[in-house]
Amino acid sequence: MHDLLLTGTIVTPAALLPDGWVAIDSGRIARLGQGPAPAARRVVEYGPDLILPGGIDAQVHSRSQQGQEDFLWTTRAAAAGGITTIADMPYDAGFLVCTADRLRQKAAEAAGQARVDFALWGTIAPDDGPAHIPDMARAGACGFKFSTFGTDPERFPRIPADLLARCFEAVAQTGLIAGVHNEDDAMVRARLDAVARAGITDWRAHGLSRPPLSETLAMAQIYETAAATGCSAHVVHCSVARGYALCAAYRQQGFDTTAEACIHYLVLDEENDVARLGGRAKVNPPIRPRAEVEGLWAHLAAGNVTIVSTDHVSWSLSRKSAPAMLDNASGAPSLELLYPLFLTELSRRSLPLSLAARLLAKNPARLFRIAGRKGALAPGRDADIAIARRQDWTYDPQASPHSIAGWSPYAGRPLDWRIAATWLRGECIFDGTQVTAEPGHGRFVTPDQS
Repeated sequence: MHDLLLTGTIVTPAALLPDGWVAIDSGRIARLGQGPAPAARRVVEYGPDLILPGGIDAQVHSRSQQGQEDFLWTTRAAAAGGITTIADMPYDAGFLVCTADRLRQKAAEAAGQARVDFALWGTIAPDDGPAHIPDMARAGACGFKFSTFGTDPERFPRIPADLLARCFEAVAQTGLIAGVHNEDDAMVRARLDAVARAGITDWRAHGLSRPPLSETLAMAQIYETAAATGCSAHVVHCSVARGYALCAAYRQQGFDTTAEACIHYLVLDEENDVARLGGRAKVNPPIRPRAEVEGLWAHLAAGNVTIVSTDHVSWSLSRKSAPAMLDNASGAPSLELLYPLFLTELSRRSLPLSLAARLLAKNPARLFRIAGRKGALAPGRDADIAIARRQDWTYDPQASPHSIAGWSPYAGRPLDWRIAATWLRGECIFDGTQVTAEPGHGRFVTPDQS
């Protein structure tokens, strides 16, 4: 007699299993199968709905703007979107997470707010070098984030090539991943100057200031540094097809290189969406033309995209409404829509829905070394589950109670899939309408000891 039984269409990284069931005991998956189901004290039937592993969003910014979002809202949006674990970036406004004490402080504060489970990236302050990396790993960092571009000297600093190599050497000793923001600083700054001299201020300015070559130059540096140091290197967002070809080439040579596609690079394009939305569609690296978007999908279908994430940040609308494109903050909210957007695109492109289980759950769990508990519908794993229902609907961010932003680059977008329920460790935390998990329900997830 199991504690709980869910029935529906099970989605694994390899296949869809109709007439499936998942048995849960003490918050963990006990077993799963198809056909006649075992007995349980509670049974929830989802008919033909998809039973997916709870999503793991590898790239979330909960504290980029002080007084705006924090874990109270990111984890609420996550729960409503079938995301059961978020990995939060270390570039908090006024508080760079660059020491073990700061990581522990952030973990304690987030634990009081989070409605879903969370992992935390660490980083370094350039003046400290890699000195704090071992202690941050022991404090539970899920990986270490660096940048080849200097967004801000304090909050989001550039890590020069030699220092990046020394950091990779230190990260390699921890067994964790080094994730890197991939834009060549010198090229971007030169192109920013060129755009300013040309007097271009509209939506075109962003893409012109950050050409595809600025990404691939940085990716070559990142992967060569990985090859020289033995570090697992992850590019945290790639908007150009050439970048995924580079990643695949290094993997074929035996190096542990991975690359991440943010959902906006797979859904939006420059000539239609950026031209229409302006600052609301400003992200780094930029959203590219439709031809480049299709190139990304070709690489995704070929298996060259490791994971899909959001790079979520809910800037207030005042930070995204400047007439001059480059005066806007970079980033957009999308945690609530990651699964619906990705499933919709997979369906419309006749690609296997099993790719959602692989790229939104299994692979992120492997990257963060948490696959012993997360990322799969498998015995012994936490019963983190998203239920997706085939339904035609249109997203209205102003009507959503789960997002603090009140705006979205996906406002008014027709979707084919909707999250009908989210389960975290065997408890329903979203019933399709309301997020029922209270702040503090989420737990700090750290890498497996092995």
